[in-house]
Amino acid sequence: MSWKPEVQIEPDGKWCGNGLRFATREEAMSQVTDLAFRWTSVHDTRVVEDHNPVNYAYVDHKLVEAR
Repeated sequence: MSWKPEVQIEPDGKWCGNGLRFATREEAMSQVTDLAFRWTSVHDTRVVEDHNPVNYAYVDHKLVEAR
């Protein structure tokens, strides 16, 4: 199990992800929150459970590829 961050960039309700999967909900939430501060078109953010393997960590506001 992993956690994936998603954003809503249009008011149509569609959620978009970017393939990042994190080991913890907290890592995913930190990453998507930082992303929302940089993008001006984000309407909402969320983090959802996913069945794909973890492929990144989020350490000190930086993405680190999982090995």
